[in-house]
Amino acid sequence: MTSWTLRDIPDQSGKLAVVTGATGGLGLETAMALAGAGAEVILAGRNPGKGRAAEAQIRARHPQANIRFETIDLASLAAVAAFSDAMLAAARPIDILVNNAGIMALPKRMLTPDGFEMQVGTNYLSHFALTGRLLPLLRAGQARVVQLSSIAHRRGTIRLDNLNAERGYKPFQVYAQTKLAMLMFAFELDRRSKAHGWGLTSVAAHPGVATTDIIANGMAPNPLVAWLSRTVIGVIGHSAADGALPQINAATAPNLAGGEYIGPQGWMEMRGPPGLAKAEPQALDRDVASKLWSASEDLTGVVYR
Repeated sequence: MTSWTLRDIPDQSGKLAVVTGATGGLGLETAMALAGAGAEVILAGRNPGKGRAAEAQIRARHPQANIRFETIDLASLAAVAAFSDAMLAAARPIDILVNNAGIMALPKRMLTPDGFEMQVGTNYLSHFALTGRLLPLLRAGQARVVQLSSIAHRRGTIRLDNLNAERGYKPFQVYAQTKLAMLMFAFELDRRSKAHGWGLTSVAAHPGVATTDIIANGMAPNPLVAWLSRTVIGVIGHSAADGALPQINAATAPNLAGGEYIGPQGWMEMRGPPGLAKAEPQALDRDVASKLWSASEDLTGVVYR
């Protein structure tokens, strides 16, 4: 696995893939790779203009790509429900779901329309709700479900009594919590799939340190800081295309087992080809994962059946 590249993606013809946050960065690279391997890909995002640009970019590289943009605002549970209802009405089994979209370390605490802290709502709770609403289609497709985590999970703690950071908001601390939550979600979904016979392969991935706009759009809103962050990442990390390889591997590698976690294999997992990544002990706490699951069902109103 240490030499795995895009050339190793098996033929994805006949498969339907949904990628959130697919209009730029890691999501676009993931959608590009899946479309190039023959999958039908839904680019799920909130900006139609970026969606059209992403479609054009993919078709420029893969003229026969079977792709389409669909609107979903992952800051809104109503938008997640509308997207899911349209998918359920179409009744097409889903083979791959990549929950990639995310925002990072907003300087000030902001709320979603549902009253969640913005990072918690966008990065984690919306993906929990989306996966649950799409569960009938995922079960029908015996789907591979990929949750995007981060090396930031190492510093994360699930604060069940303060999940939405009503008290003591710290931007990166909340971001780390969301990425820990995504990793725990992948592991807990795998356990529940096995227990209930859902037939999913639930896995997680992280990009290492990759050159995307997530820092510039979050904790570094001014051009100078954005430039500095990209410069540093360029030295210690790798490109968005290379950063997307772990989640592409997680979505397509044929022998991957449920509950696996994929990331770069270089120093501190910051860069390098994809392989098995290390989950910190807090990510493996089954009791906290179960309580987080229950809290997530209560907050989103989405119960997995």
